[in-house]
Amino acid sequence: MLLPLPLAGAYDYRLPDSLAVGPGDFVAVPLGGNERIGVVWGAGTDGIDDARLKDVIERLDTPPLPEVSRRFVEWVSAYTLAPPGAVLRMAMSVPAALAPPQPVQVLALADTLPELRLTPARKRVLDLLAEGPPRGAIELAREAAVGPSVVKGLLAAGALEIVELPAPALGADPQGDHHRPELTQQQAVAADDLRDKASTGGFSVSLLDGVPGSGKTEVYFEAVAEALRQGRQVVVLLPEIALTAQWLGRFQARFGASPAPWHSELPTAQRRRTWRSVIEGRTRVVIGARSSLFLPFPELGLIVVDEEHDASFKQEDGVIYNARDMAVVRARLGDIPIVLASATPSLETVTNIRSGRYGRLDLPDRHGGGEPPEVRAVDLRSEGPPSGRWLSPPLIEAMAGTFAEGGQAMLFLNRRGYAPLTLCRTCGHRLACPRCTAWLVEHRYGHARLQCHHCGFQAALPDVCPSCTKPGSFVACGPGVERLAEEVAARFPDLRLAVATSDTLTGPAAAEALVRQIEGREIDLIIGTQIIAKGYHFPLLTLVGVIDADLGLAGGDLRATEHTFQLLYQVAGRAGRGLRPGRVLLQTYMPEHPVMAALVAGERDGFLEAEAAARQAAGMPPFGRLVAVILADRQQPRVEATARDLARAVPRADGIRVLGPAVAPLAILRGWHRRRFLVKAPRAAPIQDFMRLWLAKVRIPSGARLQVDVDPYSFQ
Repeated sequence: MLLPLPLAGAYDYRLPDSLAVGPGDFVAVPLGGNERIGVVWGAGTDGIDDARLKDVIERLDTPPLPEVSRRFVEWVSAYTLAPPGAVLRMAMSVPAALAPPQPVQVLALADTLPELRLTPARKRVLDLLAEGPPRGAIELAREAAVGPSVVKGLLAAGALEIVELPAPALGADPQGDHHRPELTQQQAVAADDLRDKASTGGFSVSLLDGVPGSGKTEVYFEAVAEALRQGRQVVVLLPEIALTAQWLGRFQARFGASPAPWHSELPTAQRRRTWRSVIEGRTRVVIGARSSLFLPFPELGLIVVDEEHDASFKQEDGVIYNARDMAVVRARLGDIPIVLASATPSLETVTNIRSGRYGRLDLPDRHGGGEPPEVRAVDLRSEGPPSGRWLSPPLIEAMAGTFAEGGQAMLFLNRRGYAPLTLCRTCGHRLACPRCTAWLVEHRYGHARLQCHHCGFQAALPDVCPSCTKPGSFVACGPGVERLAEEVAARFPDLRLAVATSDTLTGPAAAEALVRQIEGREIDLIIGTQIIAKGYHFPLLTLVGVIDADLGLAGGDLRATEHTFQLLYQVAGRAGRGLRPGRVLLQTYMPEHPVMAALVAGERDGFLEAEAAARQAAGMPPFGRLVAVILADRQQPRVEATARDLARAVPRADGIRVLGPAVAPLAILRGWHRRRFLVKAPRAAPIQDFMRLWLAKVRIPSGARLQVDVDPYSFQ
């Protein structure tokens, strides 16, 4: 029996003669003094004294967890070194869904109406039910324009009776042939290939590689349509739930119905209905965040990972995994095709294509024949703005021209809030988070506050400096999107602008409202972070200005240049997607940097080749393996002692090096002191075996946390 808990493995239970269960069945079992729900994982262990075993309590009335889902749980656990129960918990993320949905109670006319005084209000209720279907009490009162007491009185008098109906379906099923769009020749070639794969089945990985605006979504929709014709289920992964606003509209137009969404912002009741509908095979298409990959699909026939390069697919807490990579594994285990879509494919994906493991379908041209935007680097060393300002003269001139022509513009700055740092102008004291090794970010929208973007700590701006006690001496340093909006409003006072960040777009509904405003020309300028960098299509948006193109290049992340190029390329792709040509201005202090040079020259493939050569020479991913080990403890002396114990216990292994321990860049996070190790190994090294051998040698104190990150993306 595998329980959805971070335990060492499966537990043995005794099965009463009166109970029949099979692998995958959900059952209730005793654990300690509580009752838990687990999954039957297989036959028990031989040789255990029967007296030591506890009985399975009951089998739940739920379809079994599919066999492929169980194999997926085991694979993810073995690869990430997470307990299998912790992975199972992601597949059982809505425990309430394990109970059958409750029938809906409605009111209908009684078979025999009693004698009663028939008032006009009562007559309206009875006539409504005589002409239509049963209704809930509140709905019935509203449609009959009567008070609830009228309905209650008729029920008490025996004129109405309560009937139970099955729980309502989630909605209409998407139809593969609802509306078949006209595709360009390039799109048709790619669509035919993906349709064939969806029709014949079998494991395959296809990269749909297309420039921004080339119509990648319409192409992989054809694979979705074919999977639906074959009676299979489909899951589409998106990196940001904010991206679903326009995507859902296009899906509705193509398939005549909406898919089932799956993400953390959904109400619990909706998640419960969706999970149950998925395992019963009734929900055909799910669109969601990385966690949707663990839904219990019994008939999954296609996986799509849109924006496959995006770092948001990396889960950094709990079970640490990359949803793109695990999606490929899920497709292989299920023997089904998977489509990866991107304008800037990851180096890992490009390397798999060159080795022949993945296929590639190219869409090199924008849909409708549009030209890619002109990209120019603005050298801030010679064309920079005045002190305390962030818009360079060339960018201001371009904005003025765009607005005069009736176009829309976007300013991109990947910093939330008003300013990333607040310091005392008298003594230089910097306001820092008391729980993290991080500066507090000043926010002025909503309610003014200082906030830590790592732990969420908030505080008001102090009246006096805590170091020198000077009153009113704090000054904001550097720009965030709010400060940039302030500068724009001062220079263009009649401009209609919107700020788009994770603080303002708090869910799909907010994103949808913003999209409507932009498409309706109610907004002239969008100022935002990476949440607006990808996926959106605004035909009148002709200018993109990147305020600090160098921002992502700082720090020691081995993927910094790759991620910066991908992000800026995606931002640039928002410009000129309609009939008007687009322009992109990159404000930079390093126009000679390979990232800036490649963006200006449009040399994406050349940049990737140079990046691959540098990684290969250093033995770094995807040509080598990395594993990060993060040790955390509330007590600094204890974390240092445990780190020393781990260092002494490192096994000897050919080709595998362990670097550390070192103080993590975020030395304190949420009050936890952190130390890091980095394991570096050749591509073919048995890295998981090495990690198990190493970590088994050291007892981690009960108050400490040990986190293992296979294939790390973040080096904080």
